[in-house]
Amino acid sequence: MSSIIMRDKICIVTGANTGIGKETAIGLAEMGATVVMVCRNRRRGESAAADIRRLTDNPAVELMIADLSSQRQVRQLAADFQIKHSRLDVLVNNAGVITPRRQRTVDGLETQFAVNHLAPFLLTNLLLDVLKASAPSRIVVVASQVESRGKIEFDDLQGERRYDYMAAYCQSKLANVMFTYELARRLDGTGVTANCLHPGVIATNLLSDYMKRPRAIGMVNRLRYPGPSEGAQTSIYLASDPAMEGVSGRYFRCDTGETPSSKASYDEDAWRRLWEVSEQLTGMRQQ
Repeated sequence: MSSIIMRDKICIVTGANTGIGKETAIGLAEMGATVVMVCRNRRRGESAAADIRRLTDNPAVELMIADLSSQRQVRQLAADFQIKHSRLDVLVNNAGVITPRRQRTVDGLETQFAVNHLAPFLLTNLLLDVLKASAPSRIVVVASQVESRGKIEFDDLQGERRYDYMAAYCQSKLANVMFTYELARRLDGTGVTANCLHPGVIATNLLSDYMKRPRAIGMVNRLRYPGPSEGAQTSIYLASDPAMEGVSGRYFRCDTGETPSSKASYDEDAWRRLWEVSEQLTGMRQQ
């Protein structure tokens, strides 16, 4: 059954060449889905795609290249996908970064906020028409339990006055949760669902960055924490399980399932304000 549950489904997974993203792509490909991997680096992406085809015996694993820190490339990704595919059943917004020092993207935006929040905001909105046309369809947003430590600094979203890499990361993860809730509200009645999750504390490159630990000694993390395969299970569940049909606007943890997120994440005025600011920063308001 598991090998056919996603047959004829088309899924996008961002950040799919390594870590949780790659394992999510493997899980969906094992179920028979056509998996479109979004990766920044072509060489690494092609290598990962070849691995997934071999491991799953599923040839329907495609690669699309986009640097999600560039809004131009996010727009091109959405356009190229819709040229090739007329439907989209699952969008997994998985890609994320941590930057110990403040960096700016090509668009002049703080990198963590741009990649972790604005990129999935923009990509999702650009793909909403095809998601609605493919309903019932699903949007999955990989957040983190550190959203509970986040605060949306509307007066300093880009960390221009003061930059703390952990505060910026926590802010971006809280933004993921708020975006999911407001998106689910807007999509009510369309047949498109949106849910977010905490995958667990998983031994990935991102965890090494989080701990300011060189990736080269990541073996220490691998001895202490679960691996990416375990970290992908909640994403795979939200993307594929029949029990999730029609469930929307919820937060899930790898260890406890559906659970409340932080008190701050339920501020509906903040949802709307964040949405409006995100529209301005991505140029969506002019469309």
